Amino acid sequence: MNKQELVDAVAAATGQSKAAASEAIDAFIGAVTKAVTKGDAVQLIGFGSFSTGARAARVGRNPATGAEIQIAAAKTVKFTAGKAFKDAVNGA
Repeated sequence: MNKQELVDAVAAATGQSKAAASEAIDAFIGAVTKAVTKGDAVQLIGFGSFSTGARAARVGRNPATGAEIQIAAAKTVKFTAGKAFKDAVNGA
């Protein structure tokens, strides 16, 4: 499902126009992005939680030459699925 299909599904489920559904989805994505960027976790009960994590610096290899390269430390975005979401995916 891409974003437009999500907009269509939300508009159909709520009875709103596609424009209003698109604005709501954009606002949701913006709010989650802003919170996670600040370092806050966003927890949606039954769905999952978004948070940041840290990846340590490490040594990697260039696959073409085999030479060692330094990979810098980085922040990452983590999503942890909630129990209800896991159960729905697993058909329970």
